[in-house]
Amino acid sequence: MASARPFARLRAGPRSSPVELWCEDALTGLPRRLPRGSVDVVVTSPPYNRRVAYRSYSDDRPRAEYLAWVRDLGAAVAGVLSDRGSFFLNVGGSPSDPWFPYDVAREVGRTFVLQNVIHWVKSIAIDRRAAGRAAGLDRDLALGHYKPLVSERYLHGALEYIFQFSRRGDVPLDRLAIGVPYQDKSNVARWRSGGSDRRCRGNTWFLPYPTIQRARRDRPHPATFPPELPEWCFRLHGVSRVRRAVDPFVGIGASAVAAAGLGIPFTGFEVDRGYLATTVQRLRSEGVARDPRPVPVAPGRARPTRTAARPSSRSRGDSSS
Repeated sequence: MASARPFARLRAGPRSSPVELWCEDALTGLPRRLPRGSVDVVVTSPPYNRRVAYRSYSDDRPRAEYLAWVRDLGAAVAGVLSDRGSFFLNVGGSPSDPWFPYDVAREVGRTFVLQNVIHWVKSIAIDRRAAGRAAGLDRDLALGHYKPLVSERYLHGALEYIFQFSRRGDVPLDRLAIGVPYQDKSNVARWRSGGSDRRCRGNTWFLPYPTIQRARRDRPHPATFPPELPEWCFRLHGVSRVRRAVDPFVGIGASAVAAAGLGIPFTGFEVDRGYLATTVQRLRSEGVARDPRPVPVAPGRARPTRTAARPSSRSRGDSSS
């Protein structure tokens, strides 16, 4: 039976915005906890069904069952998303299964319109010659982190996808909120939109992971994404137009940290109490929590289980494999 109280309720960020965390399956929690049309941005990354060693569920489902669950997720998000809301869905594949992200996107596309496809680049090599003299490089660069792949057939994966869905594909975006300066400053005067010396970043985002010294301490979750990823999604949608943001798979809280830092009211769902406890600790340690009195719920340690039917809201949330 679902609890009537959230796992934690904080006042966080520069505007003391509410952060509410529910230990609950998002597919049932979204319609239960949030009114229809009350959410303006959803940023999330569900489990990828790639046998990741989560603590509280099995990440290994028959492909058809998993995709049916993704379709249900899209319907649950549609029930709470506002008319001009954005649904940013982060999905990664593997070199041996390149169709997986697109299969997931097609299922969500049964309910939404795919408005933008963003390439999250986690590792990149930049040749000094290609960068040009203006870059001032004295050597070739290899930036970011990747998982080495020993194969005679495949290249190692250096990117994931962020699919931006909306109801009709007509949501206006604040493109310059995550814009970049012009490399060639003559464009500032040449283009009418160049007066602020900012241009659209485009659909390629380079966001490497921070260096990890000790995995248990620095990344107590097997699949995480950096807070900058949800932050850029919030900014791109337009912070001033966000009444509430949601992450159905909040994990250890990157999206919660990003929302709190921007002063956006936030609701997160997660089935693992330990991950939620880490989220609360993270909000405090990163200096955004203002109310030291969350709803007192003992975090406990979830016992690994295998879910019987469809996957529940297994936290990939703060995530990227």
